This record gives sequence, structure tokens and C-alpha cells, in this order.
Amino acid sequence: MTAPDLRTAGYRDAGPEESARAGRSWWDENAAEYQLEHAGDLTGRLVWGPELLDEADAGLLGAVAGRDVLEVGAGSADSSAWLKSQGARAVATDISAGMLRAHDAAPTAATSPTALPARVVADARVLPFANDSFDIVFTAYGALPFVADPERVHAEVSRVLRPGGRWVFSVTHPVRWAFPDDGGEGGLTVRRPYFDRTPYVETDDRGVVSYSEHHRTIGDRVRELATAGFRLVDLVEPEWPDGVDRVWGSWSPLRGRLIPGTAIFVAVLEHPTKL
Repeated sequence: MTAPDLRTAGYRDAGPEESARAGRSWWDENAAEYQLEHAGDLTGRLVWGPELLDEADAGLLGAVAGRDVLEVGAGSADSSAWLKSQGARAVATDISAGMLRAHDAAPTAATSPTALPARVVADARVLPFANDSFDIVFTAYGALPFVADPERVHAEVSRVLRPGGRWVFSVTHPVRWAFPDDGGEGGLTVRRPYFDRTPYVETDDRGVVSYSEHHRTIGDRVRELATAGFRLVDLVEPEWPDGVDRVWGSWSPLRGRLIPGTAIFVAVLEHPTKL
């Protein structure tokens, strides 16, 4: 049976469950291609976005050696593998089994199966861990942009974190939503209202959602954190570095030197949400 083809792409509603199904199937299908395209930037390190801000330099997670660390929306678990090499007890989760297995088909010396952390297939909105299981939870461009109900992710992170634990996540900078997804001059002119939270959705020839990406403003993200019991301690907007001249997901040196492309939220759990 021939797989459905993309029929439409645009802005329309996509609910929590159809977004979750789309995320699982899209990343399963594209795991190998994504790994091939980005392995050079991701392998053996933890980078927070297209600007290649490296955790080894930024230290946004704090001390990790001897800590229990959970990565949600881990993709191929490169970040968790790096944390394991730094002495963390790392667990990587992703809704896509295909992404978590991306290294298994062609392991390298840097990412051999024995070097990889524990990997668990899980929806970030329903984490299969007990209360107070981790010291640090993080995600680099994982989970949050692809869920329609991000408050559930924050609540789950609050639940599995120990009091005082750290929650760090990077997302596409919300201001980018107003600009076309174009790495050239066309991507420098505002085309959409920043405050329009209608998701970007692709559907197949059966009308089924095959991909969805959801927008929240900076204020939305701050309120999500506060509601889940977190205190925001830093908001990092990496500048485009000298010497990086390639394009990643339509984010280019041209755009990156003018407009923030990534927002990294660093928060501490002060008022845990436990069920």
C-alpha cells in the first residue's frame, strides 16, 4: 500500500492527540535522514540550537557529575550520551522509537551502543517515572514545539524533579514565528502576527495531520513555568557565532545576526506539582 502524500500545509488547529500521533510517525519516518544531516553538529556534545551554543561552555544545567538527569524529546540521545560521558546518570526519552534507535544502525566510536544512555520511548506529557526521580530535566528543541498542550509537559517535569531541581529547555525563539521560514532575504520581513497561536500543520492526502508545530509567546512560556511551580532564573538568547556559515532548518547567518533564533529557558523547581 502506498503511503499517503503531503496534501496541504498551512495554519489550522491541531489537537493534543493528533499532534502526538503526528509527532511520533513523522520522526519515526525521518529519523535516519535527520541523523545523517545533523550528526556532524550533534555527535559527542550537547548543543542548544542552530547557533551551536555548547553546554560544555554554557553550563546551563549546572554540575552534572553524579546527578540523575532526564532528557525529554531526546531524538537520537546525543545530548544524553555526552552527559553520561561527563559522569551523569542520564536517561533519554522520546516519543519516536525511530529517533532513539538512530545510532543503532551505524554506531560510531563516539556513539557506540555501550556509550549510549538508557533510552525510553515515552510521551513527554506522560513520563513513566516516579515522583522526585531526577535532579535535572532538559530538552534541546525537543517535545515542546510539537505538543498542543505544553502545560502537561511542565507539570510532568515538575512531578519527576526533586525540589530545587533544574528544568532547562530550548525552543525556536517565539519572535521567529512572525517571519517566513526562509534563510534568505525573504525571511527578514514579518508576515504573521506574533500573537497568532494557530499551529503550523501539514496533512496527508487523507486529511490526517502528519506534522504540527505549535507557537507560544515568551510570556506564555513564563506563565507555563510559574503555573507548574518553577522560578525562571535565566533566559538565554544565543547570538550567531563568527565562523558558522551553514544553514540549519532555514536558520542562516543572515537571519541569525539580526534576529534571535533560539530561546533557552533556565528554571528551578520551587513549588513541586505532585499527584
